[in-house]
Amino acid sequence: MPRIPPLALVVVCAVLMAAVDRFVPFEIDFPGRLALAVLLATGALVFAALAALTFRRAGTTVDPRDPARASALVTGGPFRLSRNPMYVAFAAALLALALALGNPLALAFVVLFIAWMDRVQIPAEEKALRANFGAAFEDYARGTRRWL
Repeated sequence: MPRIPPLALVVVCAVLMAAVDRFVPFEIDFPGRLALAVLLATGALVFAALAALTFRRAGTTVDPRDPARASALVTGGPFRLSRNPMYVAFAAALLALALALGNPLALAFVVLFIAWMDRVQIPAEEKALRANFGAAFEDYARGTRRWL
């Protein structure tokens, strides 16, 4: 199981995005770019907060580093739309930062974050959830997309 906390990975990506913007200045601007970035960041924050609140209400862990500790299969709230709403929110927040920076090179870190989560983090979590919740998780996974 990957031991990198996803939120730490978001912070690393954000720092690298800012560094790329500083050392490889290349800006694309368009009307409403900053407003769109703020709107996307706000939506990401709300979506992540709703997902965390849904976990808390279910009495299960929000820490994805040890999914075997999950005490409940959470399928309500934002988990009706995505099996990974927090990761959707994290990716949206990184996209908002890329928009705010206006540097298209920053988008590479959004892509890398999504690729890591989709190919490394999420499969390991889903393996543990299958082991913990069996057919209930399989039914949920069949009816709910991994992302959106």
